[in-house]
Amino acid sequence: MGKNGSGKSTFSKVLVGHPDYEVTGGSMVFKGENLLDMEPEERSLAGLFMSFQTPVEIPGVSNADFLNMAYNARRRKLNQPELGPLEFYAYVCPKLNDLKMSVDFLNRNVNEGFSGGERKRNEILQLAVIGADLAILDEIDSGLDIDALQDVARAVNGLLTAKNSVLMITHYQRLLEFIKPTYIHVMENGKIVKTGDISIAKALEKGGYKAIAER
Repeated sequence: MGKNGSGKSTFSKVLVGHPDYEVTGGSMVFKGENLLDMEPEERSLAGLFMSFQTPVEIPGVSNADFLNMAYNARRRKLNQPELGPLEFYAYVCPKLNDLKMSVDFLNRNVNEGFSGGERKRNEILQLAVIGADLAILDEIDSGLDIDALQDVARAVNGLLTAKNSVLMITHYQRLLEFIKPTYIHVMENGKIVKTGDISIAKALEKGGYKAIAER
């Protein structure tokens, strides 16, 4: 959590290797490896996933083809056999049901003509299909009505295990009512200035960031 411009999204993009940012020092160790030595696609195959605030459209590429290729790339990394179209369809359909998404989504081009809520669901569908050891979810609650938020939160909760983690960026406590955080970190000027439990979010909701500074 943190004010606009505090560095939350920048931090996340740097973790996944966004080309707009250059890291001039330090290291980022994930599962014993320095992420700075890895290309973005290598970080993804190693188990990093990021959902964006404003997912982009990819004209001419169907969701089915995009998801199938991404999933098989991860399976190749894990030395597992790839899935053909029919096998993949059987794999992805239950995940569509979990998010209350129609199978018609598979035939549509990635995010093309999607509403804000549909794009957010589609991002979580990608996470559900590909899997990740660390999923970074950047304001997945923005633009969602309460029903869509509950569906997305239910899907995220269903993906959590003892072997993976989720890093969520949000401004609002309402998301944390559905996805219970273990820790809450508050960022300011690119640094974590406060760490605690859900009580931090409650204090922010009542008194804003001034309330945090006074604690």
